[in-house]
Amino acid sequence: MQYLHAALTETLRLYPSAPTDPKYCFSDDTLPDGSDVNKGDLVFYQPYPMGRMKFLWGDDADDFRPERWLNNDGIFVPQSPFKFTAFQAGPRICLGKEFSYREMKIVAATLLYFFKFQLWDSSREVKIRTMLTLQIDGGLHLRAMHR
Repeated sequence: MQYLHAALTETLRLYPSAPTDPKYCFSDDTLPDGSDVNKGDLVFYQPYPMGRMKFLWGDDADDFRPERWLNNDGIFVPQSPFKFTAFQAGPRICLGKEFSYREMKIVAATLLYFFKFQLWDSSREVKIRTMLTLQIDGGLHLRAMHR
């Protein structure tokens, strides 16, 4: 399941559930880069564009490449949660992260065992909409065929 874990992580790198994440400052503070924030400030970080930054992920940052998460032995190697922010980081890291991965693996393995999938209209370009959560504009219409 190492490759499946890498594929799910790569999907979340490129298409995080929460494409932007605002944080409200309850007290004056200093960010890790030295920037000062004041009580009442609203600070945003944006996992969607962060997952495409070439200086973080390399020249192939726009490419779906699950192998970037695997070592030479095919074992999954996690990145810093401050680089891969789909589950946040630090004291606010998602408590359900491991459960979420387990759930995604069970659903993916079950669906892929029983079905093959194709886009219903292969000529239609899939576009996303950035809202509170990342959404596929117009939905993703698939054809599922028994294996």
